[in-house]
Amino acid sequence: MNNPTTFNSLTRRSFLTCTAAGAGALGLASMHARAEGEKKTYPKGKAEHCIFLWLGGGAAHMDTWDPKRLGNPQKKVAGSAYPAINTAIPGVQLCEHLKATANLLDRFALLRTVNHDIIDEHAAATNFVHTGRRPTGTITYPSIGSLVAHERGTLADGVPPYVVIGYPMIMRGPGYLGAKHSYVYLTDTEKGPAGLTRPPYVNTARQADREQLLGELRKGYSARNQGDKVIADYDEAVGASFALAGGDFMAAFKLDGEAAALRTAYGGEFGQRCLLARRLVQRGVRFIEVSFNLNFINGTGWDTHNDGQLKQHILIQQLDQGLATLVTDLEKNRLLDKTLIVVATEFGRPPEFDGGGGRGHQGKTFSWALAGGGLKMGQAVGETDELAKHPVSHPMSVPDVHATIHCALGINPAKNLYDGPRPVPITDRGEPARQLFT
Repeated sequence: MNNPTTFNSLTRRSFLTCTAAGAGALGLASMHARAEGEKKTYPKGKAEHCIFLWLGGGAAHMDTWDPKRLGNPQKKVAGSAYPAINTAIPGVQLCEHLKATANLLDRFALLRTVNHDIIDEHAAATNFVHTGRRPTGTITYPSIGSLVAHERGTLADGVPPYVVIGYPMIMRGPGYLGAKHSYVYLTDTEKGPAGLTRPPYVNTARQADREQLLGELRKGYSARNQGDKVIADYDEAVGASFALAGGDFMAAFKLDGEAAALRTAYGGEFGQRCLLARRLVQRGVRFIEVSFNLNFINGTGWDTHNDGQLKQHILIQQLDQGLATLVTDLEKNRLLDKTLIVVATEFGRPPEFDGGGGRGHQGKTFSWALAGGGLKMGQAVGETDELAKHPVSHPMSVPDVHATIHCALGINPAKNLYDGPRPVPITDRGEPARQLFT
């Protein structure tokens, strides 16, 4: 070869020239891809709110949204654990324990080919499906809830844009967007966020004194740290918390104001969380994540290894009761077309049963469900093979699902946000399921 920059004749100058040219080409290609993404036309939905029902642990898709041939846990015959039933969508079936939802399935779209290749471990997969991004070590990516809060804000003063009903986790957080776009969380549906409730021994006058003293400390600290965005965001979040504590927001947690028959219809703790989500929507909250983390029901929650499979049907029945009532309740209040319901999990489970009669983890194919949001419902998007192990048609990546949710809420999934000077698109090249948009 007579190329002067082959390995044997490579000089320091020619090496730097070649690598600089390559890096420049890569940078230009990346900039071009971002620019093309922002120019691309995306569907723009009219949903105002999102209720994100989180089945943490890995819900078995073939035992819920994508039933297949009947298996046998005792004999270790691969397949669904329960018989399938017909639904309001001709040709589409669900597990027999989703009876109420089956009758309402024309208000739903099933995403049966969601997939990722993240290690089938809970923390990594949970982070990925909340952020739609792999960790890089240089950026802390925001959750989908924080992104919606950032882009859409709140619909009313004195109400947070983002609420989590469940335990706090970093993967639900705002990442580089800052504390202003984080969530308010609670675990007690009757009392609301603990940090916003004044102890009985602190009267109004004493509270006012405390707020005045804190205000002076905040003002002084901010003055000494001007230009620090983290401190500024945190100070703004502290100020917003005072407005939340005294406004209409806290009235949302007075569930005893609802009719007894409706509360009974919603069912147990998960159902009451769904009822609270509807009340938060009515007060202007944009994004509510409702965690179904009630592991005491079967000992494992949705992570149905070994004996967890034995009472999995109780979890599914409670999901069915709360979800179906939420759909009809939103519909009755003329909120279903304005509210996108998302039923999500970090991965599915394989059709094979483990030694204890349960199931392991499977990220290569699993199901999410959508309802309402003004989308074109009454369909199943994608098809899996005979045992729901692989997509057969229309595979959907997690960024694709995120793009679908963002588009439903009127957000451009390719829009660039910024971590300092670095542009970061809202999704990682996600493409929405366009058949859901009319």
